[in-house]
Amino acid sequence: MDRSTDSLAAVSHGVVSIPAYNEEARIGSVVRQCLRSGVEVWVIDDGSTDATARVASQAGARVLTHPKNFGKGRAIRTALEAFSGATQDYLVFLDGDGQHDPAAIPSFLLLAERSGADIVLGNRMYVPSNMPAIRQWTNFFMSWLISQMAGQEIPDSQCGYRLLSRRFVQKFSPTTDHFELESEMLIQAGRLGMNVLSVAIPAIYRGESSHIDPIIDTKRFIRMVWRYL
Repeated sequence: MDRSTDSLAAVSHGVVSIPAYNEEARIGSVVRQCLRSGVEVWVIDDGSTDATARVASQAGARVLTHPKNFGKGRAIRTALEAFSGATQDYLVFLDGDGQHDPAAIPSFLLLAERSGADIVLGNRMYVPSNMPAIRQWTNFFMSWLISQMAGQEIPDSQCGYRLLSRRFVQKFSPTTDHFELESEMLIQAGRLGMNVLSVAIPAIYRGESSHIDPIIDTKRFIRMVWRYL
C-alpha cells in the first residue's frame, strides 16, 4: 500500500471537532481545510453571537449549538458525548481561529493507528520560536508538572490540537468544565496506563487574544491539580 492510500485509510476512521465562539471570519476556511482530509467535521458553536454556526454549516460541518457561551471545556464535553454515539475510531480536536493547521490531521491519525497511542498531542515546542515568550515559559512549566502527574513525558501539554482514541473517550471521566479539562485528560490517561505521543506542529500566532482568564482559569487549574495530588 502506498503512502497516499495509507493516509486515506487512516483518516476515514476520524472525526474532527472544533470548539468555536464568534469565529465567523475563519471557521469556514478551517472547516473546508479539514474536509480535504476526508474526515467528518463537527463545529461546537459555544453560544456565538455572530454567524459562526451558519458559516460552519455552509462550509460542510455538522453544527452542535450551545444556547449560551459555556466555555471551551463544556464544548469539548459536548463533542465527547456526541462521539460516544458515533462510529469513528478517533476524535481530533483543533481550534477554529486558524492557530492549528488542518493539513496535519493525517499525521495525527496515522501515528495513532501505527503506534496504538490513545492520545496524540500537537507539539509546538519542537520549534517554539513563533510562540510569545510568556507562553513558552508558562508551557514549559505546565508541561513539566503534567508530565510528573501523568507519569510520562508530555512536551506540550497545553496544546489543544489533539487526537483521542475511542478507548480513551470511553474511560475518561471529566470532572471539570473549563480550560483545565485538557490537562485533566492527560493526567487521567497516564494514570490509566495509556500512552500519550506527540506530533510536531508549527506554532501559529497572528496576534489573537487568549480566551483564558489569567486569574480565574489559573485558580481552576490549581484546584484540579490539587484534587489529583
